[in-house]
Amino acid sequence: MRKSYIIRFFLIALFLLAASAASFAQVRIGISVGFAPPALPVYEQPICPAEGYIWTPGYWAWDDEDGDYYWVPGTWVEAPRVGYLWTPGYWGWGGSAFIFHEGYWGPRIGFYGGINYGYGYFGHGYEGGRWDHDHFYYNRTVNNVNVTEIHNTYNTTIINNNTTINRVSYNGGNGGVNERATRQEEAAARERHLAPVGPQVHHVQEARSNRELRASVNQGKPPIAATPRPAAFNERGIVPARQAGGHYVPPAETSRNSNNVRGNNVGVNNANRPPIHANELPPHQRPPAPNTGSPKIDQKYQQQQDKMYAKQEQDRQRLQQKQEQDHQRLTQQRANDARTQQVEQRHQQQTQQLQQRHEQQQQHIQQRQAPPQQRQASPPQQHESRPSGRPQ
Repeated sequence: MRKSYIIRFFLIALFLLAASAASFAQVRIGISVGFAPPALPVYEQPICPAEGYIWTPGYWAWDDEDGDYYWVPGTWVEAPRVGYLWTPGYWGWGGSAFIFHEGYWGPRIGFYGGINYGYGYFGHGYEGGRWDHDHFYYNRTVNNVNVTEIHNTYNTTIINNNTTINRVSYNGGNGGVNERATRQEEAAARERHLAPVGPQVHHVQEARSNRELRASVNQGKPPIAATPRPAAFNERGIVPARQAGGHYVPPAETSRNSNNVRGNNVGVNNANRPPIHANELPPHQRPPAPNTGSPKIDQKYQQQQDKMYAKQEQDRQRLQQKQEQDHQRLTQQRANDARTQQVEQRHQQQTQQLQQRHEQQQQHIQQRQAPPQQRQASPPQQHESRPSGRPQ
């Protein structure tokens, strides 16, 4: 009896521990990728299947094995708890890669990157409905609801002061949404919340296994943009995308294979292709500290190196800012393919010219700082044949 009691007590303790971890699950950061996801496609919302279902917008996910984005259709999901709302996941620029922040269920809406997913998710908060005691009331202004079956509805017109149509699917970086979390959204992320429920996880798995949802296949216009229920890809009521959210430019194969990294490791390996933008330039590789035998000369050389690297960093930041402004103008002007390609080619030329100029400056200063006896001892033809001219 005593042994059986101990076993039951242990199992109950494990269950409570797991439940507590799920209830207070923090926002998880998923994979990160070296290039931005496609724009959000344009699609209609399927009709709500039943009371208590909440809309979860579609988004672009990443398949690390295939090296491609794929569309996870928007769908209606039954709320796991009374009073809980869905905070969508979003892609955000992390400084060297785009990082996916997973969505979650909670009593308040948190930050979702300022992304305008539509149907109540217009960048901050949720305008699609609200809980009143144990019933969810739908705002018919932004939701497709059959009022003959669902009576918990209301009408509130949403005033959107942003007249620019923006289908951008990520926060920060070149051309990304420039929004930051409010104090209320930051507090919501620290509150009790739940990770995506089982039907949502199954929904993502089904989307990943559907080749037609790959961005490289559908060119940013998925044939299944939304479903009435999770994973209902073959049922009535599925909705195709009306159009892509913008021109889809698939990255080069080498870029796709080299730029994907998992977890918090956001380092991007661009060794297999030339950099296109200034933010893709690798960090400067500083040579060893000068050692001529004279502390005064070594200090002078070190100061010259520091001054050169500071100036090069200013050049890189200035070019990066200019290129980001170019991308923002392209988005605002809805530039066509030819114009976009023109700008990208110019960016690549600018970036490679900057890289070459910096490499020449580094080689020049290293040659100047070589010990005099080494420069004199080396015949001219041998000196010219050495790759860098650095002291051996």
